[in-house]
Amino acid sequence: MLTVSAQTKHTLSGSIRDAKTGEELIGAIISVKELPNTGAASNAYGFYSLTLPDGHYTLVGHYVGYTDFMREIDLSASQTIDINLAPAAVEIKQVEVSARRTDDNVKQAQMSATKLDIKELEKVPVIFGEKDILKTIQLLPGVKSAGEGNSGFYVRGGGADQNLILLDEALVYNASHLLGFFSTFNNDALKDATLYKGNMPAEFGGKLSSVLDIKMKDGNDKTYSVGGGIGVIASRLYVEGPIVKDKGSFIITGRRTYADIFTKLSKDTTINKSKLYFYDINAKANYRVSKKDRLFLSGYFGRDKFGLGTTFGIDYGNVTGTLRWNHVVNDRIFSNLSAIYNNFSWKVTLNSNGVDLIINSLIQDAGLKEDLEYFIDTKNKIKFGGQSTFRIAVPGEVTVNTPLFKPVNLSRSYGWENAIYAQHEITLWQKVSLNYGLRISSFTVTGPGKNYYFHANGQPTDTTVLELGQFGKTYVNPEPRLSVSYNFKKSMSLKVAYSRNTQNIHLLSNTTTSSPTDRWIMTSNNVRPEIADQVSAGYFFNFMHDMFEVSVEGYYKWMQNQIDYIPNAQLTANETVESQLVYGNGRAYGGEFFIKKRAGKWIGWISYTLSRTERRFTEVNNNTWFPARYDRTHDLAIVLMWDITPRINVSASWVYQTGNAVTYAAGKYQVNGQWVPYYPLRNHDRFPPYHRLDIGATFVLKKHKMWEHDLNVSFYNVYARENPYQINFISDADNSGVSKTQQIALFRIVPSLTYNFKFTYVKPQK
Repeated sequence: MLTVSAQTKHTLSGSIRDAKTGEELIGAIISVKELPNTGAASNAYGFYSLTLPDGHYTLVGHYVGYTDFMREIDLSASQTIDINLAPAAVEIKQVEVSARRTDDNVKQAQMSATKLDIKELEKVPVIFGEKDILKTIQLLPGVKSAGEGNSGFYVRGGGADQNLILLDEALVYNASHLLGFFSTFNNDALKDATLYKGNMPAEFGGKLSSVLDIKMKDGNDKTYSVGGGIGVIASRLYVEGPIVKDKGSFIITGRRTYADIFTKLSKDTTINKSKLYFYDINAKANYRVSKKDRLFLSGYFGRDKFGLGTTFGIDYGNVTGTLRWNHVVNDRIFSNLSAIYNNFSWKVTLNSNGVDLIINSLIQDAGLKEDLEYFIDTKNKIKFGGQSTFRIAVPGEVTVNTPLFKPVNLSRSYGWENAIYAQHEITLWQKVSLNYGLRISSFTVTGPGKNYYFHANGQPTDTTVLELGQFGKTYVNPEPRLSVSYNFKKSMSLKVAYSRNTQNIHLLSNTTTSSPTDRWIMTSNNVRPEIADQVSAGYFFNFMHDMFEVSVEGYYKWMQNQIDYIPNAQLTANETVESQLVYGNGRAYGGEFFIKKRAGKWIGWISYTLSRTERRFTEVNNNTWFPARYDRTHDLAIVLMWDITPRINVSASWVYQTGNAVTYAAGKYQVNGQWVPYYPLRNHDRFPPYHRLDIGATFVLKKHKMWEHDLNVSFYNVYARENPYQINFISDADNSGVSKTQQIALFRIVPSLTYNFKFTYVKPQK
């Protein structure tokens, strides 16, 4: 029998962990059997807090794919209870686990958010067989791919640079390897990922369109294990284990491609001296200093190297580092303090007739971030904090080994970005939930450096110089956020949301795909912060005991201070690159449809997006709205994964997309005897539609508590569709006034084979 005192309340708090590895579980549910509408979810660090009146209760801990935890308690004083959940045996518990899916997608006020299942990602077939989180999110509504095989993506009308990609809180500027065919994220290192499509909580900021918040695994603090995979063009290896059992752990993952090994077998000296590979390393360690304190240190190190003999080379990569301190202030207040560093740099080398030319560039951040969570009660939580980041951008330093050419050193730019925020999650009534907040961001131009002012024709009018420690122009922007959810019934809700975001770091690119040599610039005297406002509404419902999830969302986004470039702009090695830019507005609107089966022998989803993305600049297309290059009216994806037996899984995905907007010449005219192409309007034409089918299968060869291994076979573009990667116009040899089209397809069918393995040390029983 339940006995309750309305006068006195106490708090249960603690961490929810994986009983097998010690990893904190994010979003695990702790509920009270006797109070059906009372519960709490663990935060991003596995911490939960639940405030209840005096009484006798049965606690239930739940997480998808894990066996439920159940414990009876007498609550007469505040207690700390750590909960360990054991992974469910899929073969035995499959139906039972599937039936207990949570309905957070319906009940929570936050909308336009997708929590990604890392284990599910391993089954989706992708190019080269390398499991890739960035390519998988392109199969979700509202997310568009940057091109054939590319890991870049666009969200709700925003550019590729308008996505905030975080790895353990550190910003990743370039999230791709091999010019986009691989992402920087090794799936072996990932623990959790959430995608916010514009309506992000107030704790996030700095980019306009989306947040991809990725967290690395902490490592197994119970026992040691080694695993990895051997693929056709890349292999990977990881090792994890306890530093001190049950108190600290580590994980190190490494990955490398080896196409360069085969080029060395060529007899052609140009080819056998060429470079074509990437490598990356993820490392993380943590230690529980006390019951209330835990330290984390994580880092990412990745590099790409391309080279054609000794004549040309590109070397680029990211470095990130995060030092984090989790502190339980008391049973209701949780603190996370982080020191964050990230660096993206690239180098281009050219050699011609003994002349070596080297171009170096980088962008680098260093900052501090503090987040505090106050769990008022089971229906009331406040989160607040702030962040301060100092940023350096080196646009290009050119060195030459001959006095015949003068070195070029473009002025470095410096900026200081700050933000404070507060947000409140509350359930007002049983059917109404609210998540609202305010973020106030600022950006200050700092010295040392030159600051230019320009005429309307792009010519410099004035230059000011800031010395080290001097502050220049400062921009301050309030960013309100609001999401409201109304639950019609247990499994059905209507949500509306509004958000404003600002961005102070901008990517300049006049190519159709992202390149490592694209130039990043900061907000300045001329370049104002980009601003985006978005309103959205959605209808969400689940059925068949939450086995099926359905959502329909509509959105409208308008953007200020969007950046484009004048025709024939010179973006590299240009001291006054801001003179090549134009500024205008953008708008994006559309509808997103999603249905997912998320339990049972077969799972999968269908996503469809109907949208428009447009820009308007005074200097472009006569100041009329025109499609952005990544505007696509239709995007459809169908994904299916089927466990034929406990040891055999097959999967397939099919995508259809409207072709990207593109600018084709409408004709030619002669100037001084030379044929010149005539371009009437920007982005007035389209590529042909894109579609592709991928299939894959995983065969579990052995699964034992100490040793498991499997074989993955996949085929990218099964029916060998020659999707256009590039369309060129070449002059007819017989009539130079006539052009012929030449379509370049990057891939036909691409088979892949990957062998995966894992060995876990199990201490012999005495």
